[in-house]
Amino acid sequence: MEAQQSSFSSLKAYLRALADTPNRLTRRAGSVSSPFEETSRVRARSGSDMKRSLRWHDLVCFGVGGMVGAGVFVTTGRASRLCAGPAVVLSYAIAGLCALLSAFCYTEFAVDLPVAGGAFSFIRVTFGEFAAFLTGANLIVDYVLSNAAVARSFTAYLGTAIGVSPGTNWRVTISGLPKGFNEIDFVAVAVVTRESSVVNMVLTALHILFVIFVIVIGFWRGELKNFTEPADPKHPGGFFPYGAPGVFNGAAMVYLSYIGYDAVSTMAEEVKNPMKDIPIGVSGSVMLVTILYCLMAASMSMLLPYDMIDTEAPFSGAFRGKSDGWRWVSNVIGVGASFGILTSMLVSMLGQARYMCVIGRSCVVPPWFARVHPKTSTPINASAFLDRSGSVSLLTEGIAVIFISFWSLAVLTYAPDLLSGIFTAAIALFTDLNILLNLVSIGTLFVFYMVANAVIYRRYVSVGTTNPWPTLSFLYCFSLTSVVFTLVWQLASPGKPKAFMLGACTAGAFGVLLLFHYMVPQARKPEFWGVPLMPWIPSISIFLNIFLLGSLDKPSYVRFGFFSTLSVLVYVLYSVHASFDAEEDRTLTQQNGETVKESTDYKDQNSKV
Repeated sequence: MEAQQSSFSSLKAYLRALADTPNRLTRRAGSVSSPFEETSRVRARSGSDMKRSLRWHDLVCFGVGGMVGAGVFVTTGRASRLCAGPAVVLSYAIAGLCALLSAFCYTEFAVDLPVAGGAFSFIRVTFGEFAAFLTGANLIVDYVLSNAAVARSFTAYLGTAIGVSPGTNWRVTISGLPKGFNEIDFVAVAVVTRESSVVNMVLTALHILFVIFVIVIGFWRGELKNFTEPADPKHPGGFFPYGAPGVFNGAAMVYLSYIGYDAVSTMAEEVKNPMKDIPIGVSGSVMLVTILYCLMAASMSMLLPYDMIDTEAPFSGAFRGKSDGWRWVSNVIGVGASFGILTSMLVSMLGQARYMCVIGRSCVVPPWFARVHPKTSTPINASAFLDRSGSVSLLTEGIAVIFISFWSLAVLTYAPDLLSGIFTAAIALFTDLNILLNLVSIGTLFVFYMVANAVIYRRYVSVGTTNPWPTLSFLYCFSLTSVVFTLVWQLASPGKPKAFMLGACTAGAFGVLLLFHYMVPQARKPEFWGVPLMPWIPSISIFLNIFLLGSLDKPSYVRFGFFSTLSVLVYVLYSVHASFDAEEDRTLTQQNGETVKESTDYKDQNSKV
C-alpha cells in the first residue's frame, strides 16, 4: 500500500490538509492514549531510555531547590506590601495547602504513568490530545515567564549583594514604551542566557544553609510589633491590614512559589522506584517548602513593618541602610538569594526540556524534540537547539508554523531551550515583575485545575465501559458553583446578602459533592498509590484553584486569553495535521470513544519497576 503523503511535504499538501481540518480535528482532538502506550510505544520514539537513577531524596532536593529560589525571594515582598501585609504567612499556608492537594493528584498519575511528560501526559490519557496540548502550551509559557520573573528579581538581589541599588542604576527606563514594559533590565538577560550552561548542584546545599540563616536572623533581630504596626500610621494596621481578600490575593500571587514541584513530576521517568520515591519526593518537597516559606515570611514580617518592605528584594532590603553593624547581613542575603534564584532556574529548565521531549513523542510538535541521547540519557534535542539537516518536509513545517506567528512558534513549538531562552530573555528585559507573576500564577492555576479534574474523571470513568456523563456533569456543576462563589466573594458588597449567597454556594457545592460521592461508583482503583478521600481532596483542589484564579486582575486574563488563542491556532494550523500524519503512519493510534484496555504487560512492567 502506498505510504500516506505528509501534510508538510509541499505547499499543495499543506493546503489540502488545511481543507480537511474539520475531519482531522474530529479524529484527533479527543483521541486519548493509554498508560501502556505512553510507557512503551510512545516512549520508544525517543530512541534511548532515560536512566533510572533518582531516589526520593533526589526528588526532594530538586523540589526544594526549584521552589524556594523562585518563591520567597521573588513574590514575598509584593504579596506582603501590596496584598496581605504580615498575614502573608497565611497566604503561603493557603497556597501551600492548594499545592499539596494538587501534588496528591500529580502523584497518583506519576506513579501510574512514570513518564517525563507530567501534566501533559496526565491530561492526554484522560481528556485527549487537544486538552493536553493546551495544558502543555501553558506549561511551556509558565516556565518561560517564571524564568523571566526570577531573572528580573536576580538583578535586585545581585545589586544588594555588592551594595548597588538596581532600581536606580541597573535598569534603563524608556518613556516611549507602555508602563510595566518600559524598564530595560540587562542583568536579567545575562542570567537567562548563561544559566542554561551552568550545572552546579552545590547551589542547592548552599541555598538550604542560607535559608536557615535568614530564618534565624529574622527571628533574632525582628520585633513582634511589626506584625501589627505599620511604619506610617496612615496605612492600615493590624495583622490583616487588607482583610481576608488581601490574604487570598496574596495567596494567588505567591502560588508561583510552588511551580517547582511540577518540574519534579517530570523526573518520574528517571526514578528508580516510582511507587515509593514519587509520593515521598513530590508531596514531601511541597510540605517541607511550605514550612520554610511560612517561617521565612514570618521572619521578614518581624524585621520590618509591611509598608517598608522592598517589593523586589524584601529580605536583603530589611538590613539595607542599617547603621548598627548589621548591614553586612544585607550583602550575605543578596548573595544567598542570587544562588537560590539560579538554582530554581536550573530546575525549571530541566523540567521544561522534559516536557518538550514528551510533547515531541506525541507528534504535536516535531518528533525531533523527543530524542534522548544514548550516552547521557537526557533529552538532548529538547535541551539545545541543534542545526537541522534541511529537508524539504522540515522546511515546510517551519514555514507553516512561522505563518501562524514567529514568536509563538518559539514558545510552543521550536527550540524549547535556546529560542525559549531568547524569548525569556526578551521578556525579562522589558516586562515588569508584577505582570510576570500574575501571568505565571494564572497559567499554573489553570494547569493544576485541569489535573485535579483529570484525576477524578480517570477514577470514575473507564472509556467504553462506563457512562462518562455523571462524572462530567459533576465536574461542570462543581466548577460552576466554585466560579459563582468566587465572583460573589470578589464583587459583592459586604453584608447579609453576600453572606447568604456565599452560604448558598457552599451548601450547593457540598450537596453536589455528597450526591456524586454516594451515587457514582469508582470505575477503577489505583494499584500502587492513590489520592486519599476521593473525591473530596481533588474537589477541594478544584475549588481552591478557581478561588485563587478569581484573585487575579483583569489584564492577566486578557493576556492569558491571548496566549491560549495562539495555542489554539498552533494546534489547528500545525499540530493536528502532524498527529494525523502520525496516526496514518501508525505511529499513533486513534482511541476516540473506543475501549482503552491496559494490557497485563503494563501491569507486569509496573510491578518490575
